[in-house]
Amino acid sequence: MNVHLGKLIMLIGAVLLVGGAVIYFLADKIDSWNWLGNLPGDIRIEKENFKLFVPITTSILLTIILNLLLWLFKKLS
Repeated sequence: MNVHLGKLIMLIGAVLLVGGAVIYFLADKIDSWNWLGNLPGDIRIEKENFKLFVPITTSILLTIILNLLLWLFKKLS
């Protein structure tokens, strides 16, 4: 087996563990993050029998954050 694959699997497990702990212990505070889906640039159309939500700005923000985290993990390994 490749040693790098083992490190990657352990890193993914650690990220999932930390993420799960954050959600478990801070769930009441995370619920108050109403801004995450309501950023300027997010499209929300609600009509009588139709709802459309396109989170463009939220997607861009999350993509930038995830890219920075992946770049940081790559630099540290």
